[in-house]
Amino acid sequence: MNAKMMSAMLLTTTGLIATPALAEWKPAKPIEFVVMAGKGGGADKAVRYMQGIIAEEKLGPTVTPVNKAGGSGAVALNYMKGKKGDNHTIMFTLNSFYTTPLRQPKLGVNIETFTPIMRMAEDTFCLWVNKKRNDGKEIKTVDEFVAAAKAAGSKWIMAGTGKNSEDNLLTDFLNTAYGLKMKYVPYKGGGKVAKQLAGNNADSTVNNPSEQEGFYKAGATRPLACFTDKRLALFPDAPTFKEIGKDFVYYMQRTVVGAPGMSADAAKYYNTLFSKVFNSKKWQSYRTKKALQGDPLAGGKLMAYWKKERSVHEAMLKKMGAIK
Repeated sequence: MNAKMMSAMLLTTTGLIATPALAEWKPAKPIEFVVMAGKGGGADKAVRYMQGIIAEEKLGPTVTPVNKAGGSGAVALNYMKGKKGDNHTIMFTLNSFYTTPLRQPKLGVNIETFTPIMRMAEDTFCLWVNKKRNDGKEIKTVDEFVAAAKAAGSKWIMAGTGKNSEDNLLTDFLNTAYGLKMKYVPYKGGGKVAKQLAGNNADSTVNNPSEQEGFYKAGATRPLACFTDKRLALFPDAPTFKEIGKDFVYYMQRTVVGAPGMSADAAKYYNTLFSKVFNSKKWQSYRTKKALQGDPLAGGKLMAYWKKERSVHEAMLKKMGAIK
């Protein structure tokens, strides 16, 4: 048998020489980027900003934001649950990622089945009021807020995103800490909540800075205090609740999550992609402008973070009587 015949036999019988190395996984179609809230909120704004970074810096796939509001995240979570094994669907989360499965066990959603990709930030919360209230009384401090809310009782409206959500948890904290009876009214999305305050259809909110940014810059709304470890550079005159004697700190995760059962190769691809997004000058600038905190987390560390935060939120929900 000559050398040429031997080579042909090896190629046809083993395929070892003829088979090229397997290429790394890449998207075969546009990526669906689910937002578990309505348009105009902090999560929606962040997703659309990341979409712009990916497109402008030519980092890879076409990304299509899809808002799945409703049920305090239940609509989005159920949608993602149905995308099991889908390598082309990812989601950007709020803390309802923890609270909604705890509150609605019939959904059958276990966050440990989702694919951890990358925590892009932890968002912050502040207590907001309108500078020009319907009653003509200007509120400049938390003490003035407490006095006004206590006098109004259940007629004081605190607008928030979703029932038993992050905003609801913070409202419950304020009611308990200051002996208030504020009425919590939920809306679909932080953007709508911000508009309610700006239009004087609500007395206060606990919006993220990005949600109130436009109204704040226009001089319509005021942050009284923030639920952060340190004062935010954006609002140097707003103290932390820790400063004024209420040791309560609360952040909102802003995390990219893959569908349950996503392949390891696809997860690796998205981890690389969002690492590039995180390290981009534009995302770092966005983090600063929107008062976002927190380092990136991925893989096992991100899953451990989810489990820890789920336990924290479970305790909070039990304390407020939302679950047993």
